[in-house]
Amino acid sequence: MSSGPRGVPADGQAVPAPAHTGAVPAGLDPLAAVRAEGDPRTDVYLTGTVFLDIIFTGLDSAPVRGTESWARGMGSSPGGVANMATALARLGLRTSLAAAFGDDKYGEYCWEALEQGEGIDLALSRTVPGWHSPVTVSMAYEGERTMVSHGHEAPPPDSAFDGKHAPGCPPPSRACVASLVPGRREGWLGCAAGRGSRIFADVGWDDSGRWDPADLADLEHCEAFLPNAEEAMRYTRTDSPRAAARKLAERVPLAVVTMGVDGACAVDGRTGETAEVPAIAVEALDPTGAGDVFVAGFVTGTLAGWPLAERLSFAGLSAALSVQEFGGSLSAPGWAEIAAWWQRVRMCDAAADGLRRQYGFLDAVLPAAYRPSPLARAVPTIGFRRPA
Repeated sequence: MSSGPRGVPADGQAVPAPAHTGAVPAGLDPLAAVRAEGDPRTDVYLTGTVFLDIIFTGLDSAPVRGTESWARGMGSSPGGVANMATALARLGLRTSLAAAFGDDKYGEYCWEALEQGEGIDLALSRTVPGWHSPVTVSMAYEGERTMVSHGHEAPPPDSAFDGKHAPGCPPPSRACVASLVPGRREGWLGCAAGRGSRIFADVGWDDSGRWDPADLADLEHCEAFLPNAEEAMRYTRTDSPRAAARKLAERVPLAVVTMGVDGACAVDGRTGETAEVPAIAVEALDPTGAGDVFVAGFVTGTLAGWPLAERLSFAGLSAALSVQEFGGSLSAPGWAEIAAWWQRVRMCDAAADGLRRQYGFLDAVLPAAYRPSPLARAVPTIGFRRPA
């Protein structure tokens, strides 16, 4: 793992496209039918903070002050923006991530897991000497999770564009994924959109309690906005997720609202098309990162040109498969798991007729015999040495 900034341009200039070492990693390429000569080498660019996630599962209840709680399960994996990057890469998209990494063991583990394990392009990322990795502890119980995080903002690079601290454009890409921060403009979004990238955005919780629609000014650059139901209703002052989606579609071409166990709904503000799909009932082990996986599935279907209802269904399936594994990033499904799930559904009795109708489009997406390598999963302890 190298140190110092990478891919350093002059201040304010566009960053050249990272040099991919090969085609999409072995597996299914969902964009094969739409790729053409002259297309950007990067499918999706994103930037943000990488955390080291430590996840406790199997808690019977929330921790109680003054007591000690024992968890029946534990896992560690890259987190933060790594959740989205991994989910995109596992679905076969050429993914470029610009992020800072600590020069500690946690940072080294996260870098190797993302670059070597997932094939994510980190040419625009950097290792910061003397800066420790941000850490999140996630505790899953009663179908939800509570998180405690610690970290310090990485010092800005001298001149490299990393999407946050310096002006300029990210590399050419089919799409960019951004997490909007209420009240803060992201200058790179307008630049990327102006160069043809399709911008997909979600938003974090507004700790100020303002929920002011004016705080989402960057929606003007976005093709799709994907908040959860609570966020959508607060920003639109509506009393239902469907009404919120219709209101948001007045500001952004495509509004998608996730509704947890009730599924998701969407409104295309350009055509007036609407869609709503139910959630898939699963026994959740850890919901960490499920929203990121949903967005990754929706981006994949959109770039592949699928109909709106199919994009929603695929995103919901991706999220449902993810919550059955530890961790936010390494819980993301790949095509092998999607294919295995579809095979089980096709073999089920008449009770699965609804799923077979809803997901019949997978027959045209999945090869007849798809057997890639097993995916990496979150591990309880980092640094186990292999026996001699």
